[in-house]
Amino acid sequence: MKFSRISAMLVAGGLLAISTPPAKAAEIEGIPGSFSANVGFVSEYFFRGISQTDDGMAIQGGFDYEVEVAKPTSLYLGVWGSNVDFDEASGVDGATLEFDLYGGLKGSIGDTGLSWDLGVIYYMYPGAASNLNYDFVEIAGSLDYDFGVAAVTASINYSPENFGDSGVAWYPKLAVDVPVPSVENLSVSAYVAKQYIKDETTFGSPDYVEWNVAANYSLAGFDLSLAYSDTDISPSADGKGESVIFSVSRSF
Repeated sequence: MKFSRISAMLVAGGLLAISTPPAKAAEIEGIPGSFSANVGFVSEYFFRGISQTDDGMAIQGGFDYEVEVAKPTSLYLGVWGSNVDFDEASGVDGATLEFDLYGGLKGSIGDTGLSWDLGVIYYMYPGAASNLNYDFVEIAGSLDYDFGVAAVTASINYSPENFGDSGVAWYPKLAVDVPVPSVENLSVSAYVAKQYIKDETTFGSPDYVEWNVAANYSLAGFDLSLAYSDTDISPSADGKGESVIFSVSRSF
């Protein structure tokens, strides 16, 4: 399952493509707020339904800092990284790593049960040829409500100039997470989303729909996930359709 150069342009960027669990916070004396870290392995790194590692596995990890600025609002900052492979056959783009810098504010809305998050993500690909314009910025916002039997999250990401200078992009997404009452530490999650892009020729595909279903389980401090991912992108000789993805991660 290999990607052409055009198809590779679809798969750039990806903050926590396989969702990692909330990291365990640790305080440092004399410094306000808390720090946390996470590390994980994924059988294949997918972002928005498309592989970023050309059939290969990925090692991923990050660091986070959070501090309350005005109850119940907190400021957060973080960095996350992964190996990538957009064109294994030629390797001409020079991109082997992705680093995401992000920050924002999050909090709750009174006693409504709603929580919110508004932040900025900067996707970087050190080593990639500068004329490819891989680096890009997104503004991300979300609303979350926990019904007890399920938590629902609606989010949207916006980029004024997407990966490869492909123009304005939007990514709305609706996700649900359902704990399994009969099995401790087990939950089932799913989401559906759509990638809109202005310059479809540069991007390499028309707007497309993505969906994902996963089973998530915590065991001995590790978080395991088995996910099924697919899109409505038309199959091609060098494209990729449905996939099953396994990940294991741990937070510190």
